[in-house]
Amino acid sequence: MSVDLRALLDQARQQGDFKALLEQIPYANLIGIECTRLGDDLLFRLPANKDNIGNPLLPALHGGVIAGFMELAAALHLLILTGSPGVPKIIDFSLDYLRAGQFRDTFARCQVCRQGRRVANVAITAWQSTADEPIATARAHFKIEESLAP
Repeated sequence: MSVDLRALLDQARQQGDFKALLEQIPYANLIGIECTRLGDDLLFRLPANKDNIGNPLLPALHGGVIAGFMELAAALHLLILTGSPGVPKIIDFSLDYLRAGQFRDTFARCQVCRQGRRVANVAITAWQSTADEPIATARAHFKIEESLAP
């Protein structure tokens, strides 16, 4: 990233607007991911987009788009929470598809299960109609850089 990540993170935290941060990530722009702060939580949204359809007969979202959305949501969640000087690097990602992702908005919420000095474990849940009926769940391990957060 050529832009000062620390300044973008500070601005995003203060204003609760993550658009400028997301604009620095090409894949986030490609699939259209959005992020909103709800109290202490972050809610990620993947708007319905015809370019993200994998099976046009249903129509259903491409499984790779769902996986990419969930992985990126987890990385962004860690980046925003830890204030890391760089985007966390994926070590391991395990995904369970539970239902077909229909052609509608998809949401994701992340929970940091464990965070050490160098590695963090994140659980991710994605849903469409209600959080009680997830379309996919995932677990991810990330390598994180030393925190810049106060």
